[in-house]
Amino acid sequence: MDIQKLKYFQTTARLEHITRAAEVLHISQPSLTQAIHLLEDELGVPLFRREGRRVVLTEFGVYLKQRLDVLIPEFDRLALEMEELKQSVTKKVRLNILAASSLVINAIMEYKKENGEAIFDFEQNETKSNCDILITTNGLSGEPENKCARRFVKKEKIYLAVPRASKYAEVSSVALSEVRNESFIMLSNTRLFGAICSRYCSMAGFYPKVIFESDSPTAVQNIIGMGAGIAFWPEHSWGKLHDESLKLVSIAEPVCERDLIVELHGRHPTSVYAEDFYNFLINKL
Repeated sequence: MDIQKLKYFQTTARLEHITRAAEVLHISQPSLTQAIHLLEDELGVPLFRREGRRVVLTEFGVYLKQRLDVLIPEFDRLALEMEELKQSVTKKVRLNILAASSLVINAIMEYKKENGEAIFDFEQNETKSNCDILITTNGLSGEPENKCARRFVKKEKIYLAVPRASKYAEVSSVALSEVRNESFIMLSNTRLFGAICSRYCSMAGFYPKVIFESDSPTAVQNIIGMGAGIAFWPEHSWGKLHDESLKLVSIAEPVCERDLIVELHGRHPTSVYAEDFYNFLINKL
């Protein structure tokens, strides 16, 4: 059934007058009469009967009007909701953040100051690719590129954060094997950065003595600030040390670094903010 003919019927049933209904609907009276006749033919029942200048609903017309008084407002709301959903989706930027989470969250907060309508939906899921922007790392070895519209790669050096009172703070660089007996504060191996650092320790011939492990980079940084041990510190992801009681020391051997990879994907429907935020983010790296 044609929704337009049903709306014509509903208006006519409410006004009980063909001429007035045609005026309200902004169509000609013959066009309205024809539409109602076509609807009656389609349903196989009469919907109106004439009483003078008025039209009165038959029992079939009464039933149909009652149903349409519920269904048509729902249908109209559905169209509005779909439009609102479309606007929401196109303003939404879906992020999959597998690396540099602190840097990315700070970038989102700064970006929203100038782009308040942008909506960010983010997660950390190594198996999911349905996103606008993927932030990840290749760890220690090159990996095949995912299919994406644009790809930006930034080399990130990994330092050791040590207390200034330690002997390591007196040198500009150390071999990783030299700190094998120290207590380490680590990101969990379930996080890519934690797994990368554990691999570097293995390359240096030891397994780190971990006194604190967390899935939260912020928690790791706070424990470092308490001077409870030493920790790996990613150059760009975590930024500069603000605690004067700590120092960043270069790792001479093995060379500890990783690639930060930012990919712009072609998700549908396309986000109006995805490419703009992609450019904004890579300028922060």
